[in-house]
Amino acid sequence: MTRQRKVIMEELQKVHNHPTADQVYDLVRRRIPRISLATVYRNLDVLSESGVILKLELGCAQRRYDGDMRPHYHVRCVRCGKVGDVFIPPISVPDVGPVEHFSVEGHRVEFFGVCDECAERTETHTA
Repeated sequence: MTRQRKVIMEELQKVHNHPTADQVYDLVRRRIPRISLATVYRNLDVLSESGVILKLELGCAQRRYDGDMRPHYHVRCVRCGKVGDVFIPPISVPDVGPVEHFSVEGHRVEFFGVCDECAERTETHTA
């Protein structure tokens, strides 16, 4: 675990807004001013591949990252792209049952809707 990876992990664990790589870069630069964006991207990939952070590839354009490794799902606002956590009992692979021609190894669930801020803005504009 390099110092850079440790700082990236620590910064991800402090926030709950599921930042993009660029946002992680901004957070990490406060502590390591000379770090490059390429280094942040590379270390995010290493950390996610080793299973210490989550790389979220949701229905939005940019990947986001999550330092909370507890089992949970995510919800995405279809208007602004904000991502939140959904803590419900996880679906287990045996719950799926047999799937013809496949051996199911895992799953990814994404909820989507409208966040409170976007809903409030809509109400304000229509009133």
